[in-house]
Amino acid sequence: MAINMPGVGPDAERVRPGETQEPGKAGGKRLSPSKLYMRRFARNKPALGGLVLFALLVFFSLLGPYLTHWDHVEADFTALSVPPGVGGHLLGTNGAGNDVYAQLVHGLGRSLIIAVTVSLLTTAIAGLFGTTAAYFGGKVERAMLGFVHFLLILPSFLIIALVGTHYRGEWQVLVVVLTLFGWMLTARVIWSLATSLREREYVLAARFMGVSAMRTIVRHLVPNIGSLLVVTFTLGVASTVQSETALSFIGFGVKQPDVSLGSMLADGQNTLSTAPWLFYLPASMVVLLTVAMALIGDGLRDALDPTSQSGGRA
Repeated sequence: MAINMPGVGPDAERVRPGETQEPGKAGGKRLSPSKLYMRRFARNKPALGGLVLFALLVFFSLLGPYLTHWDHVEADFTALSVPPGVGGHLLGTNGAGNDVYAQLVHGLGRSLIIAVTVSLLTTAIAGLFGTTAAYFGGKVERAMLGFVHFLLILPSFLIIALVGTHYRGEWQVLVVVLTLFGWMLTARVIWSLATSLREREYVLAARFMGVSAMRTIVRHLVPNIGSLLVVTFTLGVASTVQSETALSFIGFGVKQPDVSLGSMLADGQNTLSTAPWLFYLPASMVVLLTVAMALIGDGLRDALDPTSQSGGRA
Protein backbone atom coordinates (compact mmCIF):
# COMPACT_ATOMS: atom_id res chain seq x y z
CA MET A 1 0.00 0.00 0.00
CA ALA A 2 1.38 3.36 -1.00
CA ILE A 3 1.87 5.85 1.80
CA ASN A 4 1.46 9.51 0.95
CA MET A 5 3.68 11.72 3.09
CA PRO A 6 3.08 15.47 3.08
CA GLY A 7 5.67 17.43 1.14
CA VAL A 8 7.22 14.25 -0.32
CA GLY A 9 6.78 12.79 -3.79
CA PRO A 10 6.64 13.96 -7.36
CA ASP A 11 3.56 16.09 -6.74
CA ALA A 12 5.05 17.93 -3.79
CA GLU A 13 5.53 21.67 -4.20
CA ARG A 14 9.18 22.39 -4.71
CA VAL A 15 11.15 25.29 -3.29
CA ARG A 16 12.83 27.37 -5.91
CA PRO A 17 16.57 28.06 -5.69
CA GLY A 18 17.30 31.08 -3.53
CA GLU A 19 14.01 30.76 -1.62
CA THR A 20 13.14 29.15 1.68
CA GLN A 21 10.01 27.92 3.41
CA GLU A 22 8.61 28.55 6.83
CA PRO A 23 9.98 25.84 9.15
CA GLY A 24 7.58 23.12 10.18
CA LYS A 25 5.11 23.90 7.42
CA ALA A 26 5.18 21.90 4.18
CA GLY A 27 4.32 23.99 1.18
CA GLY A 28 4.43 27.11 3.35
CA LYS A 29 4.95 30.63 2.16
CA ARG A 30 8.20 31.03 0.27
CA LEU A 31 10.64 33.72 1.34
CA SER A 32 13.05 35.45 -1.01
CA PRO A 33 16.59 35.99 0.33
CA SER A 34 15.95 39.71 0.90
CA LYS A 35 12.81 39.01 2.92
CA LEU A 36 14.64 36.31 4.85
CA TYR A 37 17.43 38.76 5.74
CA MET A 38 14.91 41.43 6.75
CA ARG A 39 13.07 38.97 8.99
CA ARG A 40 16.27 37.84 10.66
CA PHE A 41 17.32 41.45 11.18
CA ALA A 42 13.92 42.40 12.62
CA ARG A 43 14.14 39.57 15.15
CA ASN A 44 17.44 40.95 16.43
CA LYS A 45 16.17 43.41 19.04
CA PRO A 46 19.47 45.24 19.68
CA ALA A 47 19.97 45.73 15.93
CA LEU A 48 16.43 47.00 15.53
CA GLY A 49 17.00 49.40 18.42
CA GLY A 50 20.19 50.65 16.75
CA LEU A 51 18.30 51.28 13.52
CA VAL A 52 15.62 53.25 15.37
CA LEU A 53 18.28 55.25 17.21
CA PHE A 54 20.11 56.04 13.97
CA ALA A 55 16.84 57.14 12.32
CA LEU A 56 16.11 59.45 15.27
CA LEU A 57 19.56 61.02 14.98
CA VAL A 58 19.08 61.59 11.26
CA PHE A 59 15.66 63.15 11.83
CA PHE A 60 17.13 65.33 14.56
CA SER A 61 19.83 66.62 12.20
CA LEU A 62 17.25 67.32 9.45
CA LEU A 63 14.36 68.73 11.48
CA GLY A 64 16.27 70.23 14.39
CA PRO A 65 17.00 73.59 12.69
CA TYR A 66 13.26 74.24 12.38
CA LEU A 67 12.78 74.00 16.15
CA THR A 68 14.90 77.04 16.98
CA HIS A 69 15.30 80.57 15.65
CA TRP A 70 19.04 80.60 16.34
CA ASP A 71 21.67 79.81 13.71
CA HIS A 72 24.87 77.92 14.48
CA VAL A 73 27.03 80.95 13.53
CA GLU A 74 24.80 83.55 15.18
CA ALA A 75 26.13 84.95 18.46
CA ASP A 76 24.11 86.27 21.40
CA PHE A 77 26.50 88.66 23.16
CA THR A 78 24.01 89.16 25.98
CA ALA A 79 24.27 85.49 26.94
CA LEU A 80 27.81 84.17 27.11
CA SER A 81 28.31 80.65 28.50
CA VAL A 82 24.81 80.53 29.97
CA PRO A 83 23.59 77.09 31.15
CA PRO A 84 20.78 75.22 29.40
CA GLY A 85 17.34 76.81 29.62
CA VAL A 86 18.60 80.32 30.39
CA GLY A 87 18.13 83.35 28.16
CA GLY A 88 15.97 81.55 25.62
CA HIS A 89 18.67 79.03 24.79
CA LEU A 90 17.46 75.45 25.16
CA LEU A 91 20.92 73.92 25.65
CA GLY A 92 22.77 77.07 26.69
CA THR A 93 25.52 78.91 24.85
CA ASN A 94 29.29 78.71 24.53
CA GLY A 95 31.86 81.35 25.39
CA ALA A 96 31.26 83.20 22.10
CA GLY A 97 27.49 83.34 22.60
CA ASN A 98 26.65 80.66 19.99
CA ASP A 99 23.53 78.63 20.68
CA VAL A 100 24.63 75.10 21.65
CA TYR A 101 21.44 73.50 20.36
CA ALA A 102 21.89 75.03 16.89
CA GLN A 103 25.54 74.02 16.83
CA LEU A 104 24.73 70.50 18.01
CA VAL A 105 22.19 70.01 15.22
CA HIS A 106 24.53 71.38 12.57
CA GLY A 107 27.52 69.48 13.95
CA LEU A 108 25.62 66.19 13.95
CA GLY A 109 24.53 66.75 10.36
CA ARG A 110 28.06 67.64 9.26
CA SER A 111 29.53 64.56 10.96
CA LEU A 112 26.86 62.33 9.38
CA ILE A 113 27.56 63.71 5.90
CA ILE A 114 31.30 63.16 6.30
CA ALA A 115 30.89 59.67 7.78
CA VAL A 116 28.36 58.35 5.25
CA THR A 117 30.22 59.82 2.26
CA VAL A 118 33.61 58.51 3.31
CA SER A 119 32.25 55.07 4.22
CA LEU A 120 30.38 54.78 0.92
CA LEU A 121 33.40 55.81 -1.15
CA THR A 122 35.90 53.62 0.70
CA THR A 123 33.60 50.60 0.49
CA ALA A 124 33.09 51.08 -3.26
CA ILE A 125 36.81 51.56 -3.94
CA ALA A 126 37.79 48.59 -1.76
CA GLY A 127 35.17 46.36 -3.37
CA LEU A 128 36.24 47.12 -6.93
CA PHE A 129 39.96 47.07 -6.17
CA GLY A 130 39.90 43.82 -4.21
CA THR A 131 37.73 41.93 -6.70
CA THR A 132 39.74 43.23 -9.67
CA ALA A 133 43.00 42.03 -8.14
CA ALA A 134 41.47 38.62 -7.40
CA TYR A 135 39.96 38.29 -10.87
CA PHE A 136 43.13 38.91 -12.86
CA GLY A 137 45.62 37.21 -10.55
CA GLY A 138 49.25 36.78 -11.51
CA LYS A 139 51.37 39.88 -12.08
CA VAL A 140 48.39 42.22 -11.98
CA GLU A 141 47.39 40.87 -8.59
CA ARG A 142 50.92 41.19 -7.20
CA ALA A 143 51.25 44.75 -8.49
CA MET A 144 47.91 45.84 -7.02
CA LEU A 145 48.63 44.22 -3.66
CA GLY A 146 52.06 45.83 -3.63
CA PHE A 147 50.41 49.21 -4.15
CA VAL A 148 48.07 48.52 -1.22
CA HIS A 149 50.97 47.51 1.02
CA PHE A 150 52.86 50.67 0.05
CA LEU A 151 49.93 52.86 1.04
CA LEU A 152 49.56 50.98 4.32
CA ILE A 153 53.09 51.84 5.42
CA LEU A 154 52.70 55.56 4.67
CA PRO A 155 52.19 57.80 7.74
CA SER A 156 48.60 58.55 6.77
CA PHE A 157 47.84 60.44 9.99
CA LEU A 158 50.62 62.96 9.36
CA ILE A 159 49.52 63.45 5.75
CA ILE A 160 45.90 64.00 6.83
CA ALA A 161 47.04 66.46 9.49
CA LEU A 162 49.18 68.44 7.04
CA VAL A 163 46.43 68.58 4.40
CA GLY A 164 43.81 69.50 7.00
CA THR A 165 45.97 72.33 8.32
CA HIS A 166 46.79 73.65 4.85
CA TYR A 167 43.14 73.81 3.77
CA ARG A 168 41.95 75.15 7.15
CA GLY A 169 39.55 72.34 7.91
CA GLU A 170 37.35 72.34 4.81
CA TRP A 171 35.14 69.30 5.23
CA GLN A 172 35.19 68.42 1.51
CA VAL A 173 38.97 68.11 1.62
CA LEU A 174 38.67 66.05 4.79
CA VAL A 175 36.32 63.65 2.96
CA VAL A 176 38.83 63.24 0.11
CA VAL A 177 41.78 62.60 2.42
CA LEU A 178 39.92 60.16 4.67
CA THR A 179 38.75 58.29 1.58
CA LEU A 180 42.23 58.07 0.05
CA PHE A 181 43.68 56.50 3.19
CA GLY A 182 40.69 54.50 4.41
CA TRP A 183 40.09 51.73 1.86
CA MET A 184 43.28 49.63 1.88
CA LEU A 185 42.59 47.21 4.73
CA THR A 186 39.07 46.56 3.48
CA ALA A 187 40.39 45.92 -0.03
CA ARG A 188 42.87 43.39 1.38
CA VAL A 189 40.05 41.51 3.13
CA ILE A 190 37.83 41.57 0.04
CA TRP A 191 40.69 40.31 -2.14
CA SER A 192 41.24 37.32 0.14
CA LEU A 193 37.55 36.47 -0.07
CA ALA A 194 37.26 37.05 -3.82
CA THR A 195 40.15 34.68 -4.60
CA SER A 196 37.85 31.79 -3.71
CA LEU A 197 35.17 33.10 -6.08
CA ARG A 198 37.23 33.52 -9.24
CA GLU A 199 37.25 29.77 -9.86
CA ARG A 200 33.48 29.38 -9.53
CA GLU A 201 31.52 28.03 -12.46
CA TYR A 202 29.71 31.29 -13.26
CA VAL A 203 32.99 33.22 -13.45
CA LEU A 204 34.63 30.60 -15.66
CA ALA A 205 31.54 30.51 -17.87
CA ALA A 206 31.61 34.30 -18.25
CA ARG A 207 35.26 34.15 -19.30
CA PHE A 208 34.54 31.35 -21.77
CA MET A 209 31.68 33.36 -23.33
CA GLY A 210 33.94 36.37 -23.84
CA VAL A 211 32.34 38.65 -21.24
CA SER A 212 34.57 41.61 -20.47
CA ALA A 213 36.56 41.62 -17.25
CA MET A 214 34.85 44.70 -15.78
CA ARG A 215 31.39 43.35 -16.57
CA THR A 216 32.25 40.02 -14.93
CA ILE A 217 33.60 41.78 -11.85
CA VAL A 218 30.59 44.07 -11.47
CA ARG A 219 27.92 41.49 -12.39
CA HIS A 220 29.32 38.37 -10.71
CA LEU A 221 32.10 38.96 -8.19
CA VAL A 222 30.91 42.13 -6.42
CA PRO A 223 27.29 40.94 -5.84
CA ASN A 224 28.57 37.71 -4.28
CA ILE A 225 30.41 39.67 -1.59
CA GLY A 226 27.53 42.09 -1.14
CA SER A 227 26.89 41.00 2.44
CA LEU A 228 30.48 41.85 3.39
CA LEU A 229 30.23 45.22 1.65
CA VAL A 230 27.00 46.10 3.48
CA VAL A 231 28.49 45.28 6.87
CA THR A 232 31.72 47.09 5.98
CA PHE A 233 29.81 50.21 4.98
CA THR A 234 27.78 50.22 8.20
CA LEU A 235 30.74 49.75 10.50
CA GLY A 236 32.73 52.21 8.40
CA VAL A 237 30.29 54.98 9.30
CA ALA A 238 31.06 54.48 12.99
CA SER A 239 34.83 54.37 12.44
CA THR A 240 34.73 57.48 10.23
CA VAL A 241 32.81 59.39 12.90
CA GLN A 242 35.53 58.50 15.37
CA SER A 243 38.29 59.51 12.93
CA GLU A 244 36.64 62.82 12.08
CA THR A 245 36.01 63.51 15.77
CA ALA A 246 39.62 62.75 16.67
CA LEU A 247 41.00 64.97 13.90
CA SER A 248 38.68 67.84 14.76
CA PHE A 249 39.41 67.37 18.45
CA ILE A 250 43.14 67.92 17.95
CA GLY A 251 42.60 70.78 15.51
CA PHE A 252 43.09 69.07 12.12
CA GLY A 253 39.46 68.60 11.16
CA VAL A 254 36.48 70.90 10.69
CA LYS A 255 37.12 74.44 11.92
CA GLN A 256 35.15 77.63 12.45
CA PRO A 257 32.87 78.99 11.14
CA ASP A 258 31.79 75.46 10.29
CA VAL A 259 31.22 73.07 13.16
CA SER A 260 31.15 69.31 13.73
CA LEU A 261 30.85 67.10 16.77
CA GLY A 262 34.63 66.84 16.96
CA SER A 263 35.16 70.59 16.88
CA MET A 264 32.52 71.03 19.58
CA LEU A 265 34.37 68.51 21.75
CA ALA A 266 37.61 70.41 21.18
CA ASP A 267 35.99 73.68 22.26
CA GLY A 268 34.24 72.08 25.22
CA GLN A 269 37.34 70.47 26.74
CA ASN A 270 38.69 73.88 27.78
CA THR A 271 35.56 74.67 29.82
CA LEU A 272 34.87 71.21 31.22
CA SER A 273 34.85 72.43 34.82
CA THR A 274 33.00 75.72 34.27
CA ALA A 275 30.59 74.79 31.43
CA PRO A 276 30.45 70.97 31.26
CA TRP A 277 27.43 70.94 28.91
CA LEU A 278 29.67 72.20 26.09
CA PHE A 279 31.57 68.91 26.24
CA TYR A 280 29.06 66.32 27.40
CA LEU A 281 26.32 67.18 24.88
CA PRO A 282 28.40 66.56 21.74
CA ALA A 283 30.11 63.62 23.47
CA SER A 284 26.71 62.00 24.06
CA MET A 285 25.87 62.44 20.37
CA VAL A 286 29.12 60.75 19.32
CA VAL A 287 28.45 57.86 21.70
CA LEU A 288 24.85 57.43 20.52
CA LEU A 289 25.84 57.50 16.85
CA THR A 290 28.70 55.04 17.35
CA VAL A 291 26.56 52.64 19.38
CA ALA A 292 23.73 52.80 16.82
CA MET A 293 25.99 51.96 13.88
CA ALA A 294 27.74 49.19 15.83
CA LEU A 295 24.39 47.57 16.67
CA ILE A 296 23.21 47.86 13.06
CA GLY A 297 26.46 46.38 11.79
CA ASP A 298 26.25 43.43 14.18
CA GLY A 299 22.62 42.85 13.21
CA LEU A 300 23.40 42.89 9.49
CA ARG A 301 26.32 40.53 9.96
CA ASP A 302 24.13 38.05 11.85
CA ALA A 303 21.23 38.40 9.41
CA LEU A 304 23.43 37.78 6.36
CA ASP A 305 25.32 34.90 7.98
CA PRO A 306 23.40 31.64 7.37
CA THR A 307 25.15 29.93 10.30
CA SER A 308 24.20 32.57 12.86
CA GLN A 309 21.32 31.86 15.26
CA SER A 310 21.35 35.20 17.10
CA GLY A 311 18.44 36.50 15.06
CA GLY A 312 16.36 33.38 15.61
CA ARG A 313 15.17 30.95 12.99
CA ALA A 314 13.45 32.44 9.99
